Amino acid sequence: MLGASSLQEKTLVAVVRSPDFGCCGAWIDHLRQSGFTVQETLSDDVDAFKDKHSFPEPLRSCHTALVEGYVIEGHVPAQAIRDLLDQRPDAVGLAVPGMPNGSPGVEMDSHAEPFAVIIWSGSDTDVFARY
Repeated sequence: MLGASSLQEKTLVAVVRSPDFGCCGAWIDHLRQSGFTVQETLSDDVDAFKDKHSFPEPLRSCHTALVEGYVIEGHVPAQAIRDLLDQRPDAVGLAVPGMPNGSPGVEMDSHAEPFAVIIWSGSDTDVFARY
């Protein structure tokens, strides 16, 4: 039986991001350091990708990822992605709207603000985790 880290290394996270935002690259580093395999695609029109996956405007951030049928938006911690994949809820995906200071990839200083990871399915949203 494979251990959890072996399973994560086999879990592909496909990220679409703008080449203009360094925080997205830092988030990708966070995922890789947490054991995920990341495929990165740079795009000058990330909104078109978000539109294609019907991502709601209020939940949008600077990058979008796909992992095992789920959409991940913004600076979602690797642990929340692991929990999502373990629980397999009937949902479209997870989001961290905006770019809260202290979220993975947005560690700008010692002051981290609390933030919520939102789970959404269709038009319904709820808090999946708080950090």
